[in-house]
Amino acid sequence: MSFEHAPDLPAWLGAEMPFRRGVYRGGPYAIHFLDEGAGLPVLLQHGNPTWSYLWRKVIRRLAGTGVRVIAPDLVGLGLSDKPRDAAVHTLTFHAEQIEGLVRALKLDRATIVGQDWGGPVLGLVAARNPELVHGAVFANTGLAAPRRAGTLSWFHRLANTPLISDLLFRVLNFPIPVMDRVQGDRSSIGRAEKKAYRYPLRHVRDRIAPMALARMVPTSLDHPSVEPMRQVEAWASSFPGPVRLVWGRTDPILGRGLKSVHRLFPGAAVVETQAGHFLQEEVPEALAEAILAVVSEVDSRQKARTAGRIRQE
Repeated sequence: MSFEHAPDLPAWLGAEMPFRRGVYRGGPYAIHFLDEGAGLPVLLQHGNPTWSYLWRKVIRRLAGTGVRVIAPDLVGLGLSDKPRDAAVHTLTFHAEQIEGLVRALKLDRATIVGQDWGGPVLGLVAARNPELVHGAVFANTGLAAPRRAGTLSWFHRLANTPLISDLLFRVLNFPIPVMDRVQGDRSSIGRAEKKAYRYPLRHVRDRIAPMALARMVPTSLDHPSVEPMRQVEAWASSFPGPVRLVWGRTDPILGRGLKSVHRLFPGAAVVETQAGHFLQEEVPEALAEAILAVVSEVDSRQKARTAGRIRQE
């Protein structure tokens, strides 16, 4: 197990991400991550097809607020290693990789923040390590296991179509060219942002993960994602810590998923916005405010427990 300095970024990209970065080598694949600030840990997890760059606006708003922000790149995406075998990519696999990083960093009383596949990945990490997670923020994600085989979205139908999927994902670098189309404000992901999202996937050989993660969406009740999603749902429905939900209602992929997630956290405060799927690009302030509110409550609960123990002694 080892930590290394991350390789330099091109100047144009480094200017957008002036954060402390590292590489964790504790398993078969290296994980690139941002590690910025000091204080109670906040674990930010992106989904498909993005990377830690997605959180840059949120991280800027968290600067100087007394939190330590950890934002890993999923294996296959960002600057993490990129396996050539699509079968590697399962929900359990990704949770195990992030779990290894979290344990190596020795995080304690963490607040998890997940969007898109980042929600189930961190949900499964929490289910496997409930003592590590004390608060949560979720945004445009899904945490409930399917009860029946559902109808796939156009995006996921394409990902499961032979030949067409290879052409779209591996040759045309899909869905990065059309990321703006799932936004409330399409200008929030313009030419510069697409260039940054395209950078880690600029080589055809590295474009396995976007297609593979799209195929992680269950197509039947015996799909490999179903059982780990049941574990995620069980954790969520019994989680005692503070939770906030921030939602982009104009998201054509998961905009209607708020009710399902809120059902798991009926006491969670909800912030609804007119943002789209990648709401980190449109409403970073709403996410930062939700994160700080949860971290504050995590801290208050810990202080109350400590005070209670002192009184008993």
